[in-house]
Amino acid sequence: MFTSSELNELKSLLAEPKKITIVSHRNPDGDAMGSSLGLLHVLKQLNHQVTFISPNEFPEFLAWLPNSNDVVIFEKQQNVAEELLKSSDLIFTLDFNALHRTGDFMGNFMKTLSNTMVLIDHHELPDDYAKYLFSNTNYGSTCEMVYDFINALDYNNLINKEVATCIYTGILTDSGGFRFPKTTPATHRCVAQLIERGVNNSEVYNLLYDNSTYNRLQLLGRALQNLKLLPEFNASYITLSQEELNDFNYQKGDTEGIVNYGLTIKDVFITAIFIENKDEGIIKISFRSQGDYDVNQFARKYFNGGGHINAAGGKSFSNLEETVNQFIANLAKEKQS
Repeated sequence: MFTSSELNELKSLLAEPKKITIVSHRNPDGDAMGSSLGLLHVLKQLNHQVTFISPNEFPEFLAWLPNSNDVVIFEKQQNVAEELLKSSDLIFTLDFNALHRTGDFMGNFMKTLSNTMVLIDHHELPDDYAKYLFSNTNYGSTCEMVYDFINALDYNNLINKEVATCIYTGILTDSGGFRFPKTTPATHRCVAQLIERGVNNSEVYNLLYDNSTYNRLQLLGRALQNLKLLPEFNASYITLSQEELNDFNYQKGDTEGIVNYGLTIKDVFITAIFIENKDEGIIKISFRSQGDYDVNQFARKYFNGGGHINAAGGKSFSNLEETVNQFIANLAKEKQS
C-alpha cells in the first residue's frame, strides 16, 4: 500500500475537483478494464472530471462493463487522448509496470509528460515514472489493489453496484475463477463484500464466459488441434497462424484463455500459445506455468516480455516456425542450466 503520508497527500489532492485521466495497458483484459472503470466510477462520485484512455480497442466480451462506451481509444482518437493527458492534474496508470506497456507510440508520448502520475499494479519490477507507487506482487489482481486503495482513502461508502461489478470482474478473470495461487482469504473477503454491494456474480460469469460466438468456438477447436506436447520438457504449446485467425473471422479477445488448456495436461508445468499477427509483424506469445517454474523470467530472458511467475507474455519478430523452434531450444537451455 502507499505510505501514510502518500495516502494523506492523495486524499488531499482528491478533496477538490480535478481533471483526472486513467490509463490501462495495451490489449486490456478484465483486470485492466475492471480496475480502470471501477476507479473511474469512484472518482466521478467525488465530482472529478475523469476519463479512461485505453491504448487500443478492448475485447467485445468486456463491452458490457458500466461506462465502457465512454472509453477513449488512443489509436482511434490520438489527438483527443493526447490533449486529455497533457491537461490532466493527475494520471492513474493501472495494471502495468512500465509506460511501454501502453504500446511504443503512446508510451513514448507519456514519457514526455510531467503530470503527476499514480501507479497501481501487481507486476514485478515497476519502472520509476510515478510520484505515487502502489506496487505489490502478492496481489492476484490490480482490481483487488484498487479495492484496498479505495478503503484506505475511507471511500468504501462509494463502492456501489457499478464499482463493485467492475472490480469483481477483474478479480474473477485474473484469479482464473478464484483458482490461481494468489487467491487469498483477503480476496474472498473482498469478493463477499462486493457481492453484498450488489454484484450479480452468476450474471458476470455468464457475460464473460458463456457468451461465445460460433467462430470463437471453432477457433478454439483449431487451437486444440494444433496443441503439441513436449514430454521431455514437461511442456506443451499451441500455434495459431494469421491464416487460421482469418478463417474463423478472429475478433479481439477470441483467443483469451486458450493458453490455459495446455496446462491441463498431466505432468505439464509450462505451456505457451504463439499467435501470428502479420499487421504488426510479430508473434504474440502468452506463457503459463505451474509451481515454481518462472515464466516471467523465461519471457524476459528470451522473448522481450515479462509478467508474473506463473503467467507472462512476450513477442517474437521471427516467423511462427522459427519462434516455436526458439521456444523449444530455450526449454532445452533451461533444462541444462
